[in-house]
Amino acid sequence: MSRRPSRPARLAASALAAGVLLATAACSDGDGPGAAAEQARPAEQPEAVRAPSGSSTASPNASPSALSESGARAALVTEADLEGDWNQVRDADKWRDRLLVGEVDVSGFLTARADAADCQRLLDGLYRDDLLGEPSGPSALTGFEQGDARLLDQVAGYDRAGLDDRLKWLGSLPQECDEFTATGSGGDKRTVQVTEAPVPGVGDAREGLHVTVRGRADDTPVTLTLDVAAVRVGTSALTVTGGGLDGGQAASVERAVRQGTERLKTVLDGGTPAPLPGDVD
Repeated sequence: MSRRPSRPARLAASALAAGVLLATAACSDGDGPGAAAEQARPAEQPEAVRAPSGSSTASPNASPSALSESGARAALVTEADLEGDWNQVRDADKWRDRLLVGEVDVSGFLTARADAADCQRLLDGLYRDDLLGEPSGPSALTGFEQGDARLLDQVAGYDRAGLDDRLKWLGSLPQECDEFTATGSGGDKRTVQVTEAPVPGVGDAREGLHVTVRGRADDTPVTLTLDVAAVRVGTSALTVTGGGLDGGQAASVERAVRQGTERLKTVLDGGTPAPLPGDVD
């Protein structure tokens, strides 16, 4: 399959009714780089913490502080930051979607292995929830469910140069990947499309993707749709992914990005995000 000239991509995983696609524990599909990611799951990550009863803000002259573990947790969005019926869950670190596991077909690319490697990194990064790479500082993660849709919010500290390179890489994917085929261990083919997605003009730098993966589950055709947004604030960043088998969650991802960026900036400025009804203890 040759690449299309169009720029068809974005994230969060969604549960299939029978639990085939989105599992709360890793399951191996036996595929190349993605398969290793399915073998083990990290220990459960801390969820968003409830802010102290009093809201405090940093003084205008305060110097930005380095992100701390408690600051990363406080910067995570809460149910009250999101519109709709999103419910916070406690096992978001275990979310994995088997549709994202597969070997990218190198023959479908004009520049072969170079572009195919980038697209494989995309699939693996979506599966492992590490599109921005391994954090070099504190990190925190939380997730929300609304029907069959899911939304994942991550906040972490990174090496500045590596973070900028990763954001630049994300921005290149709609052109480099566009549309490609990945093959699962059973030989089933998945068609992946990647397009650029708008991100609110917040933070110091930002990138957004819209990703669709068309394949089969239990011999039934399915389409996983993911909206992804990453925003840098200093040497810290937040990544929000949302979607599922019923479609993307662009509006919810946008709101989470706006609210999450404000919370992160408040934390880095030495303040405490205002407590909001619905925060999870």
